[in-house]
Amino acid sequence: MNKKPDLSVILGDIKLQNPVLTASGTFGYAQEFEGLMDLNRLGAIIVKGLALNPTKGNPPPRIVETPCGMLNAIGLENVGLNAFAEQKLPFLKTLSPPIFANIYGACIEDYAELAARLDVLEGIAGVEVNISCPNVKAGGIAFGADPQAAHRVVKAVREKTAKHLMVKLSPNVTDITLIARAVEEAGADSLSLINTITGMAIDIETRRPKIANITGGLSGPAIKPVALRMVWQVVRATKIPVVGIGGIICAQDALEFLIAGASAVQIGTANFINPQVTTDIIDGIETFLAQRKIASVVDIIGTLETHAPQTLE
Repeated sequence: MNKKPDLSVILGDIKLQNPVLTASGTFGYAQEFEGLMDLNRLGAIIVKGLALNPTKGNPPPRIVETPCGMLNAIGLENVGLNAFAEQKLPFLKTLSPPIFANIYGACIEDYAELAARLDVLEGIAGVEVNISCPNVKAGGIAFGADPQAAHRVVKAVREKTAKHLMVKLSPNVTDITLIARAVEEAGADSLSLINTITGMAIDIETRRPKIANITGGLSGPAIKPVALRMVWQVVRATKIPVVGIGGIICAQDALEFLIAGASAVQIGTANFINPQVTTDIIDGIETFLAQRKIASVVDIIGTLETHAPQTLE
């Protein structure tokens, strides 16, 4: 009997049983998917974004379907750190995959305090820092849009936690590699990208925005080519592991990101369509490797060939 391919990957100091993770904001706190799929098969679980205090988010309507994707302006609704620790973490600690807490704040001090308080919690393997949030002390410009601001917030988090530090990059920038190098220098252990692309949709009958917030974050298959390009660029520009996100709905999509150099992938919007999509993708990657007699998923990571083969004249 042929041996199954090895799907395990290394993300900094963490070994994952496979490279398929859940994307923050699309998988709740994991318990919502209990009974719908086997949570213990996942490579890692990244929970819904956490703030210091509970947040109600934006008023509805705040989600709208778009061609090949969706727009959302949920507004980072969450239960707050205390409720997370008391009500959500006990269940998460019963699962075998590593748990990452995604965090966000309105100022650097928020991020630092969140990191410090998460650092002492058992059951949290790492922190994913969302730097797409507006910095209220700098006129509302997103931390992730400015290399210096991104560096400062990641450095502040790094000083407060010894846990694995993943930084989630915004695509709404001119050159994402500048941000990537800045947060790498600030102490990030890995990078995840991309977050959503800012977009909007209009109801032509009412002539009003379809989302109350006017603009929202575009996700889903429509953004995959952009995400893939940015992942490839960041892999070449940095030395730390990269986790690819953006429009992944099947194993082929995930394999494209791995071949481009991503060490792992996160599945987001597809969870709303098929709650078993993550395990389907794990199975699909394994089948792809087995059919081609590739012993390990690591053997395909970063194998993209960008030079045309030479031809005999």
